[in-house]
Amino acid sequence: MTSGSPAPVVLTLEGVTKRFRNGVVAVNDLSLALRTGVLALLGPNGAGKTTLMQMIATITKPAAGRITFGGTDIAREPDALRRTLGYLPQDFGVYDGLTALEFLTYFAALKGIHSRARVTEMLELVNLHSVADRTVGGFSGGMKQRLGIAQALINDPALLIVDEPTAGLDPEERLRFRNILSDIGFDRLVIFSTHIVTDIESIATEIAVMKSGRLITTAAPAVFLRAASGSVWEASIPHARFDEERKRLKIARSSRTGDGVLARIVNPERPLLDAESVEPDLEDAFIYALSFGTAA
Repeated sequence: MTSGSPAPVVLTLEGVTKRFRNGVVAVNDLSLALRTGVLALLGPNGAGKTTLMQMIATITKPAAGRITFGGTDIAREPDALRRTLGYLPQDFGVYDGLTALEFLTYFAALKGIHSRARVTEMLELVNLHSVADRTVGGFSGGMKQRLGIAQALINDPALLIVDEPTAGLDPEERLRFRNILSDIGFDRLVIFSTHIVTDIESIATEIAVMKSGRLITTAAPAVFLRAASGSVWEASIPHARFDEERKRLKIARSSRTGDGVLARIVNPERPLLDAESVEPDLEDAFIYALSFGTAA
């Protein structure tokens, strides 16, 4: 590969659809080609993010369409991916009676890793080395989540899938986790599902937005921001009018002032006469994609 050439596509989804027995279509005709780096998968609850990740992780199969990793159809040959997959589901559970060291050693063995040094390294990475001999039943939710992150990384995966991984983490732990993902995302593919845009501001190399099972957009962060340029405004709204305006406008956030409410509004056209155009941030761009974007 010549200098400056894009990395090769490692994961391809072609017309992927997942339909449940009750008729609900969780993922609808989704196509995507992904290279190494950190993909932030954004969407509101119920958008289909978890179902999509479960299909990529070979936990469930598409009803239609095809997913290939390194050119291999993972529905037909799931073991080709599972050997090099790291996965942290949203509802990750632990064995309360095991110590952190025993728990991670067990998961390492399941993945063919028998190095105590590797287990210790992972415990240090997630800042659990000082409690390695404590049973995980007494861990806080954030500590259990960090242990889940360690088991996902134990086999040095080529594809890492993490579903809402920062749930239950305090601000310092969230920063630590973002730094981990940023560091490992250079030479592998990381898929990071969240509905918290601030989690991905500094680490995403690509952003994909899902809504109602469909892919709305996929773009590099700079392109994602440009799409919302000219569609973000700030205006001061009198207290008496704010509730009424909030019903008709897409207000990203607001703060009360002495004169009223300073609102940040996402709208393709000037929403109020005194509204002033401002530069979008990723949260604004996310709201713009959900509200005014079209299927990719």
